[in-house]
Amino acid sequence: MTGITLTAEQIRNAPALVRQWIEQEVIASLGLAPRTPAAAPPQAAHLVACSVEDMAGVLEHVRGVFPAVNVLFELGRPGISFGQPAVMTFRLMDILHHTRLQDVGQVMTCLEMLNQALTEVRKDPAVRFCGFDNEGHCLIAPQTQTSIATLWQTMMERQQAAQEHEAGSRIAPAA
Repeated sequence: MTGITLTAEQIRNAPALVRQWIEQEVIASLGLAPRTPAAAPPQAAHLVACSVEDMAGVLEHVRGVFPAVNVLFELGRPGISFGQPAVMTFRLMDILHHTRLQDVGQVMTCLEMLNQALTEVRKDPAVRFCGFDNEGHCLIAPQTQTSIATLWQTMMERQQAAQEHEAGSRIAPAA
């Protein structure tokens, strides 16, 4: 057996195919690959474009499950768009890292909770919030990503307005 050592800089500068291969090898060697087989292509799994209202409903369904809320808002970050029709892709390992969950299985559990919440919001058991590919990615519709980002922004604006109102009422002179 022969081993090599690569610096983070060398990996960052490697061609995309080489970086993907390294990623797959690390995931396999650490046993971090998802335990469930990859789902059908997103079109076959009824991957849907969700509105802000849909996402607010999903959030309401998972509000008490902090890891699922974290995963939901993680998908509001910009992803990589590809394909026809386009889908946004997010690496499961990135979601794992950003949400600080223990393993990819926990990420998958949260994503399945989000899928289930959407079926309840839409009252349609065939719809899917997200799908998966064989490369360790979560796939969502671009409109869904935009809706999650908009929901997050709206929530932050409301929070900021409430804080400003509260601060203003403390400063206001007594009559």
